[in-house]
Amino acid sequence: MANSGIQLLGFFLSLIGIVGLIIGTILPQWKMSAYIGDNIITAVAMYQGLWMSCAFQSTGQLQCKIYDSILQLDSSLQATRALMIVGIIVSIAGLGVACMGMKCTTCGGSDRLRKARIAMTGGIILLVGGLCAIVACSWFAHNVIRAFYNPYTPVNTKFEFGAAIFIAWGGSLLDVLGGAMLAASCPRKKQVSKYPAIGSSRSGPPSSTKEYV
Repeated sequence: MANSGIQLLGFFLSLIGIVGLIIGTILPQWKMSAYIGDNIITAVAMYQGLWMSCAFQSTGQLQCKIYDSILQLDSSLQATRALMIVGIIVSIAGLGVACMGMKCTTCGGSDRLRKARIAMTGGIILLVGGLCAIVACSWFAHNVIRAFYNPYTPVNTKFEFGAAIFIAWGGSLLDVLGGAMLAASCPRKKQVSKYPAIGSSRSGPPSSTKEYV
């Protein structure tokens, strides 16, 4: 029963994590313009994401533009895109595999040990997908920090972290946590002793001999 509860908890954590990964990948607020130094003009806020850049005006108007060409993008942005897409696809596949091996489902056969191994395999796949997303977010964050502290970067072009990267980070961590729970839910085989029990080996048939005086 406890094993089934761990599987359900890991499944729902991974599901929430995948939703967070998808939302974080779509949103354009991966980095936002930083107002530091003499840059006190806050009439327009600039946002840049994996797929588009947006300008939010103080009047409430939001204008977004999708990146025209993939080849014109920075190589780090292209790698972040690829890792996030791979992480989402692998996580969805791992969630499907784990669903087949969970105790509360009927697919995957009736063998409990086999279903547990399938669930463990799905958990490992979820771990791989979550780690891909963590690497993508950390790489993007490293580039933002490096450009922010670069003295040659103009003040009006410096960016800081947006909300989308934190959503993607949270989703990837939930994905990894859920995958770890599913991977750890596989029961161990019961070790059967090759030798008979001591009591049974020593106990023999009752003696039928009678003593005569």
